[in-house]
Amino acid sequence: MLKGKKRIHLIGIGGSSMNGLAQILKSRGYEVTGSDRDSSPFTQRLIELGIPVFIGHEASQLGTAEAVIYSAAIKENNVERIEASKRNLVQLERSVALGELAEEYNEVVGIAGCHGKTTITSMLARIAQLGGLEATVHVGGDTDFLSGGTHIGSSSLLITEACEYVDSFLTLSPTIALINNIDNDHLDYFRDLDAITDAFRKFLAKLPQNGLFIGCYDDLRVRALLSSPPKQLKTKSYGLSEGADYIAKDISYKDDGSPVFTVVHKGEPLGRLELNIPGTHNIINALGALVVSLSLNERFEDVALGLLHYTNAKRRFEFYGKRNGVSYYHDFAHHPAEIAAVLEGAMRVKHNKLFCVFQCNSYTRAKTLFTKNVTCFKDADFVLVPDIYPGREIDDKSVHAKDMVAAINEQQANKARYIATFEEIRACLDKEAKSGDMVITLGSGDVYKQTRKLL
Repeated sequence: MLKGKKRIHLIGIGGSSMNGLAQILKSRGYEVTGSDRDSSPFTQRLIELGIPVFIGHEASQLGTAEAVIYSAAIKENNVERIEASKRNLVQLERSVALGELAEEYNEVVGIAGCHGKTTITSMLARIAQLGGLEATVHVGGDTDFLSGGTHIGSSSLLITEACEYVDSFLTLSPTIALINNIDNDHLDYFRDLDAITDAFRKFLAKLPQNGLFIGCYDDLRVRALLSSPPKQLKTKSYGLSEGADYIAKDISYKDDGSPVFTVVHKGEPLGRLELNIPGTHNIINALGALVVSLSLNERFEDVALGLLHYTNAKRRFEFYGKRNGVSYYHDFAHHPAEIAAVLEGAMRVKHNKLFCVFQCNSYTRAKTLFTKNVTCFKDADFVLVPDIYPGREIDDKSVHAKDMVAAINEQQANKARYIATFEEIRACLDKEAKSGDMVITLGSGDVYKQTRKLL
């Protein structure tokens, strides 16, 4: 539907994915304008790149646009969408527009998985930025080294994050697909884990015959897809488990918790990789980025350089500052598997006591994932739980943060406490956390904003 159109207006252009989409459109010769409710570093960056951005929404701002792209947060009653309807303009939701735009590239790599896809994609962006990969890379997050989430490179190869939520990745038709893991996330949309697995199978079915499927061998559901893909596909695997094509061996950790390891391909050592971000899960993420790069005929040495100089995307074990000698970090982790991985990484960073502040961002997630058999906080010394952040949902009073605290304490008594507000949590930490301790706040709601209150 974008074919033949040259002037595109983006509503919600300051979003983490939308601003990158605007940059890609501009790089491919489209005339791009956009609007957003508030100014942000993203909108400022777009203005610096020569893309006009309006702050606030007005019908007149569509100008001479021939098509409109809108983010999922922009509803039909938005004044600019109403104007677009009056003028019978093409209107595309962001993921659909990305899928159409991707068709303009000869090769498309889709990076998928319930956890780790932003990190793997941004690792590939860093590799590309430093010359180890000729590609345009679109990340669904924010990185300092890109001043956003997009690297404009090759006009024939696109690497993009492919999100499973509401099946949005099914708008893509990749030539290479990576799946890092499959887990019981987004249960406000998916019926159950089988439905989630089926969505990933449909994603693989979008690959062409003999397309390449790269999968993490450590994940049993991904391993099952590797052994029985939905069509005739070439496969490559990576991970820490014996049997993977690419395995990390001889792993050691530096004082800051960052790993160094040897990559072995089918029994043959390829070389050492050194990271400057902590956590065993990031070994797996780096292996995924490496396999994608090698599959695109890049040199191991160039990929290793990019990974060495990779720094985390924002909200991924991001250092926020110190207060009273206590170090404060934040991470986007909001699923038990992510929380366990982040806390394992935090344990490898030198500290005394580890305080974890977890804000669950959904009542559905609280009920389905955090009210029984909650073991993901085992590496924290203390867990402080504020009120649940509602996100897209309305509180039906069927679950409370206190229920989560009770479930955590069933596994390890007296580890967790309910403290309703971040102001009260700050008072608690000022009283109990000592110099040399670490605080890490976790969640995908507004906890990253609330963390500032703790400082």
